[in-house]
Amino acid sequence: MLAQTPPMGWNSWNTFGSRIDEKLLRDTADAICDLGLKEAGYEYVVIDDCWALEDRDENGRMVADPEKFPSGMKALADYIHSKGLKFGIYSCAGVRTCAGYPGSFDYEFIDAQTFADWGVDYLKYDFCFKPWLSDGPMLYNRMAMALKSTGREILFSACNWGSDEVEKWIRSAGAHIYRSTGDISDNFQSFVDIAKSQFDKMAYSLPGCFNDLDMLIVGMRGAGNVGNGGCTDAEYRMHFALWCLFHSPLMIGADLSKLNETDLALLKNEELLSIARDPEARTPMLYQEHPDYQEIRPIFLKHLANGEYIIAFFNFNDRLYRPGMNLYDIGIPVTAGYGFEGYEIFSGETLEWTDTTVFAEVPSHDCRIFRVKLTKKK
Repeated sequence: MLAQTPPMGWNSWNTFGSRIDEKLLRDTADAICDLGLKEAGYEYVVIDDCWALEDRDENGRMVADPEKFPSGMKALADYIHSKGLKFGIYSCAGVRTCAGYPGSFDYEFIDAQTFADWGVDYLKYDFCFKPWLSDGPMLYNRMAMALKSTGREILFSACNWGSDEVEKWIRSAGAHIYRSTGDISDNFQSFVDIAKSQFDKMAYSLPGCFNDLDMLIVGMRGAGNVGNGGCTDAEYRMHFALWCLFHSPLMIGADLSKLNETDLALLKNEELLSIARDPEARTPMLYQEHPDYQEIRPIFLKHLANGEYIIAFFNFNDRLYRPGMNLYDIGIPVTAGYGFEGYEIFSGETLEWTDTTVFAEVPSHDCRIFRVKLTKKK
């Protein structure tokens, strides 16, 4: 089954916008392999908007811009496949894409076959310029059926920005992942607002159809198409941890040639990636320490498939705080004789056995993630 775990890869939009060509895509495929990102699980190389000519050919097919892609899309796909990676492309449910290029409205079956002929493995499908009388469920279902009609396995990424209560119908419309938010910018407030908007939607995400919180901004550092101030290392750590905890697809948006060692270590963090790719994909429970604090210092408990748990503390506030998760409030009475023990995944700090409260000191704009086991008192 496609999307048994959240897809991982790279997308051109966040950094490069319309400044794309086949050399960039080939160089990116090379970098994914050379930097160890392929071994970490990143496999899709996705080209976003602005790849096509403004008009279709005489057969109604989209045409790749020959100045940007002189070798053609099939040759580009073949190169990416030769690296053991998968190729993704972009289109739109409307008559035009968001940047004004041909959309797939009424051309769904032609475009799906074109993409399949080129060797496409992933389609990001946007929502601009759609006719008002055509609704999201019909348009996304139509493209899902068109993709399946080709006989090629193509991951379908629905991108309607959370419109029309998309979480309630998108799985039945055949998508494998779906955007539930507006576009991300490279700054702290943007990714925090996106995360908070999903607190009541986390249950609408499961194997085969994952909730997509938009592309990653890790390593952008204020540069590029959605660069808007940038983030600190701690803020990028929080951003990546949230996306992993929520089982969002992990699509790198930075220029891979400019990632530093800290960025790479975060993107390849085995502990966080194991959470993102946990086979049961259980979304976390939001622990209500105090209703006034949920928005600024949320705490989560997450069940893992191997019987372990994640306790995650996030600090959206501008000052240090020392929160606690009371075990009684999550279902472990002192009389049970059980408690948690484990470690914090970034620092390696040991969490000694406790049957009362798990505490953490969390700096401003940072997080602490504990992997714990439920064990009997020794």
